[in-house]
Amino acid sequence: MSASQFVVEKATMADVERIHALVTHFADRGEMLHRPVGEIYENLRDFFVARHQGETVACGALHIMWRDLAEVKSLAVAQDRQLHGAGKAIVLACLEEARRLGIPTVFALTYKPAFFEKLGFHIANVGQFPRKVWNECYRCPKFPTCQEIALSIELEGVAGSENGRAPARVPLAASPGQ
Repeated sequence: MSASQFVVEKATMADVERIHALVTHFADRGEMLHRPVGEIYENLRDFFVARHQGETVACGALHIMWRDLAEVKSLAVAQDRQLHGAGKAIVLACLEEARRLGIPTVFALTYKPAFFEKLGFHIANVGQFPRKVWNECYRCPKFPTCQEIALSIELEGVAGSENGRAPARVPLAASPGQ
């Protein structure tokens, strides 16, 4: 199975239970935050899903934090579908959405930084994202001893993306499904 075999699209109401199941699987293992079903409904417009032969195999969301900052969160790929490009496809769709919206900086908090680094993200100081810390981190049972790594990417060509260093190049797919 290759990344081109995935169709990535915005989530619909019919995807909520599957998104919840994917996120809960990894949250139960301590690898991400739990998301109540109600929270998924409230933020459904943030979510993308990846489908393979009609089956939803991955999800992830682009959550806007402020005019210049968004987070890729709740990225989950079914255990038996990992390492085939579904996660990458979701992240690229999130980055395309951020670019379309004019958001210059996207970040992620993760236990798997190498995945995001392969997509052009760089290690960042979570302190540079103060709104994030007080918005969600304080609710986490791992706060304040969380070991997640903060990574960010500056989207080239988006106003406000210059922060004193060369922006990372983002390999954008021709369409969200690629």
